[in-house]
Amino acid sequence: MARRQSPALTDAELRIMRALWERRRATVSEVVTALGASETSASNAPAYNTVLTMLTILERKGYVTHEKDGRAFVYSPVVDGSQARRRALTHLLARFFDGSPELLVLDLLGHDRPDDAQRQRVRELLQHAAEQADPRHEPGPPHCREAKS
Repeated sequence: MARRQSPALTDAELRIMRALWERRRATVSEVVTALGASETSASNAPAYNTVLTMLTILERKGYVTHEKDGRAFVYSPVVDGSQARRRALTHLLARFFDGSPELLVLDLLGHDRPDDAQRQRVRELLQHAAEQADPRHEPGPPHCREAKS
């Protein structure tokens, strides 16, 4: 029985996406070369056919697209790093936290000991989220807002 395809990126797919994000577009050979350069030894670089198969899977998942350039296919990312993180987080929330960001944050804060700067950053993010949810909130920093008469 075939393994069900995950919407999230595997570790190997993420390495390929990082190579594409860095180059913006690349042939299979260029991706193989990039992966070989990032590995501890060239012998750890994946085979051409492996990378080609993985790029096909990434295209099916909607992460990359390709165009023909002579005899080669040139692959480009369709999803940027921020979008990929968002997809991964959505997948993680659905799978382990019943879709609840609150449960995720509580789990993170319950296991790690955030320092003062990290706690302050979380407070700022929560304040920003509260302001965005308030329909009376005016966007932009306070010094850029016009006074209402």
